[in-house]
Amino acid sequence: MKTFNSFLIFITAAAVLAGCGNKSGSQGANSATNGFAGYVNSLGQAQKSADKTIDVTYLNQAVQQFNVQEGRYPKTLEELTPNYVARIPDAPMGYRLDYDATTGEVKVVPQ
Repeated sequence: MKTFNSFLIFITAAAVLAGCGNKSGSQGANSATNGFAGYVNSLGQAQKSADKTIDVTYLNQAVQQFNVQEGRYPKTLEELTPNYVARIPDAPMGYRLDYDATTGEVKVVPQ
C-alpha cells in the first residue's frame, strides 16, 4: 500500500510539472498575465454588450406600450417620459440611441 501511495504521488507530481513547461517560446513568463488581462477585457466587453441590450429592450418595450395605449409610435423617445419611462437612458460610451419612429424600433449604434 505504501508503494502504491508513493507511485500515486510520483504520477501526480509528474503531471503537474509537465503542465508547467513553456509551450511557446514567444509567450514566456507573461502568458499568465496576458491571459488574465484578456479575460478582464472580455468581461468589460461583455458588460458593455449587456448594457446595450438591456437599454434597447427596455426602450422597445416602452415604445410598444406607448403604441398600444396611444395608437401610434412616439415621434421621439422623449415622448415616452414620464409615463412610460422615468428617463431616457444614456447610451454606452462611443454609441448612440437610434430611434425609427415609423417602425418603433430603438437600436444602439456606433457614433
